[in-house]
Amino acid sequence: MKVKSSFGPQFKEFEIGDIVFLAQDKPLKLVNGSEIKNFPIAYQTYGKLNENKSNAILICHALTGDQYVASSHPITNKKGWWDFLIGSKKAIDTDKFFVICSNIIGGCMGSFGPKEINSATNQPYGLDFPALTIHDMVNAQNLLIEHFGIKKLHAVVGGSTGGMQALSWSVLYPQKVNLVIPLATSYRHSPQNIAFHEVGRQAITADPNWNEGKYILHKTYPTKGLAVARMTAHITYLSEKALQKKFGRQLQSKENFSFDFKAEFQVESYLHHQGYSFVERFDANSYLYITKAVDYFDLEKDFGNKLSNAFADSAKNKDLKFCLISFSDDWLFPPSEAKKITMALVSCGIDVSSITIESNAGHDSFLIENEELKNSIAGFINKNYK
Repeated sequence: MKVKSSFGPQFKEFEIGDIVFLAQDKPLKLVNGSEIKNFPIAYQTYGKLNENKSNAILICHALTGDQYVASSHPITNKKGWWDFLIGSKKAIDTDKFFVICSNIIGGCMGSFGPKEINSATNQPYGLDFPALTIHDMVNAQNLLIEHFGIKKLHAVVGGSTGGMQALSWSVLYPQKVNLVIPLATSYRHSPQNIAFHEVGRQAITADPNWNEGKYILHKTYPTKGLAVARMTAHITYLSEKALQKKFGRQLQSKENFSFDFKAEFQVESYLHHQGYSFVERFDANSYLYITKAVDYFDLEKDFGNKLSNAFADSAKNKDLKFCLISFSDDWLFPPSEAKKITMALVSCGIDVSSITIESNAGHDSFLIENEELKNSIAGFINKNYK
């Protein structure tokens, strides 16, 4: 099924690819106790599902990502965010594997989110949308996998927030997956990361055009607030070394200071570009809900403040294997986070590999083409495919 949707400063309309309505007969209960029913999930698939449905790989997208992992984005017209990794004869070979990537619930690219129409009011949900967690997103993904008739995924792969989803899959559905590949992620969001998210949320809600989340009804859009939120977050995606190498203290198209408050440094102009291009493809309320879901994520707290307890059921699946990938200069989710997860898995007797890739692009390294990254993923999923 294909539908059209819209959002953004000009409320542009765009066509979404495949979409399915899930939980039509039985509601999905969320962690906060509320229930959702007959809700849409938008997704993209690549390759073909084999006869015994054993070649499926689920890709989980990051915080502001979407289902267009290896295909052109309908708004930006850019290549998929993992186009270098997924496709024919690539690391995740679509001649061999059936790849699925869905827009998470709470998102804004066709899946059930705050800009969708509430049937009870015939208006966009806005802040009436239910609070979400990473586990809720994974439970919705599981319904999609069941929709395809897939009993067991060959692999679940995801970076950053997608990595949290991959870890959640291993906790909630350990018998439904063979391989788990979390990249540049953690078992919980740190206080510093929560603080950065809160600055972004405050920027959005302080924008006068936010209108208590009802901006669509008011035909306004909190452009400035959302742009500032993105600018703040983007700083955390890069390393100091990356910023120094890319921009240094170079001025933008001038040799001397102008002594005003316009963007003078190249790094300022870069952040402005990142902020204002972001508002063309993302919904402000979705940003609020998804960042909060990430902040709630804490596998250690959920299991009696002992991380290994989270993987007790995972250990019962003797076929389950993990490959954790981190990046040397990622200060948002440093390699020490992957090390703690690795130790917890080892203590449960689970087969786990842990790789730290030397990088110079900070957290965003998992989105940048890298031979070691491609070889690590390809080697792991192919070696363990029967």
